[in-house]
Amino acid sequence: MVTVRDARPDDAAEVAGVHVRSWQVGYRGLLADEYLDSLRPHERAARYDLGATGPGLPSTIVAVADGSVRGFATTGAARDPDVAGAGEVLALYVDPPAWGSGVGRRLMAEARARLGARGHRRAVLWVMVGNVRAQRFYDRDRWAPDGLRRTDEVWGTAVDEVRYRRPLP
Repeated sequence: MVTVRDARPDDAAEVAGVHVRSWQVGYRGLLADEYLDSLRPHERAARYDLGATGPGLPSTIVAVADGSVRGFATTGAARDPDVAGAGEVLALYVDPPAWGSGVGRRLMAEARARLGARGHRRAVLWVMVGNVRAQRFYDRDRWAPDGLRRTDEVWGTAVDEVRYRRPLP
């Protein structure tokens, strides 16, 4: 059984492990192997501010099964000025062994609900160009590309991304 709850500071190591493993599997062929192979969870864990609260701050939720974090999602206010007032799914990652198990769907449903509870009526997210698995996931959840593209630097690596958008209930 999977439960979803607010992330706590003591989840940082497990969240970082999920983050690194999902990048190493999901972005293989999209980012340089040397870069992916060099990722270390303990280096990522130090960058997280899990459990921070306050208006305007991003918040992270985790999916837990059998006592271990299987995935996480981070949400906040949209950063793009052309969608002022929208919410944003800033990150959504599931541990590769849990892909296809429903963890991602549970996290996304909770992320959307939390953005709606904060008063957002629409949301955006960014997907790496070529990340077909993620694009299919978002398509099934009624997200759609809105035509905006960018090149962004994600943790020291330049990536091409496309923005997706969807209404919130």
